[in-house]
Amino acid sequence: MKKLAAGNWKMNGSAAALSQVQALLAAHPAPSCEMLLCPPATLIAQMSAAARGSALKIGGQDCHAKPSGAHTGDLSASLLKDAGASHVILGHSERRADHLETDALVRAKAEAALATGLITIICVGETEAQRDAGQTLNIIGAQLTASLPDTATAATVVIAYEPVWAIGTGRTPTLGQIAEVHAFLRARLTERFPDAAQMRLLYGGSVKPSNAAEIFAVPHVDGALVGGASLLAADFGAIVTALGV
Repeated sequence: MKKLAAGNWKMNGSAAALSQVQALLAAHPAPSCEMLLCPPATLIAQMSAAARGSALKIGGQDCHAKPSGAHTGDLSASLLKDAGASHVILGHSERRADHLETDALVRAKAEAALATGLITIICVGETEAQRDAGQTLNIIGAQLTASLPDTATAATVVIAYEPVWAIGTGRTPTLGQIAEVHAFLRARLTERFPDAAQMRLLYGGSVKPSNAAEIFAVPHVDGALVGGASLLAADFGAIVTALGV
């Protein structure tokens, strides 16, 4: 299993920010882990061109469940692939909250992405209220069951645990809390998929250079889904280095 450092630029970045990609590639031409950046859709083609022939993969932040049609403002999995994407993030907490995405919709999108040949990162995670109510594992278990297609394999699907209350807040769960959720995810996946031991589990929630190494030492943490720290080559590169140790 090759570990994965995935960066989610969210609604940030411009053509000028491609200099950060060049700096990242110059500093990490042959990383021991996989590197992935998911910029805004407007940058996918340019970033793919900049990364061509390198170790860096490019992904989208969402896709539509339909392959084409009258869906103004949406992008299908095939359009992402045509622009140069090899991966797509689905079910991110911000999509679930801002666009009221359900587990069923995330699953439909994942099925479309897999049919198109995109490696799919499916996000699960609890809110602060749900954690305080002791519902963390129940919520994550339900999301995992309903969002994950039956056709998922270790080669095509990655699971990202993102505690909603830790995203962009600077707050981070304890290592014990991260370990509990990742062990739970591995056990649930093992019940359903024969290659679950090789399915990568990412942690996402205020990962930064200062805490990356200790998070990556937690069992069943096979990489990270990084937000703000992926915008700068120096920060993301430090996380790549920590993952490769």
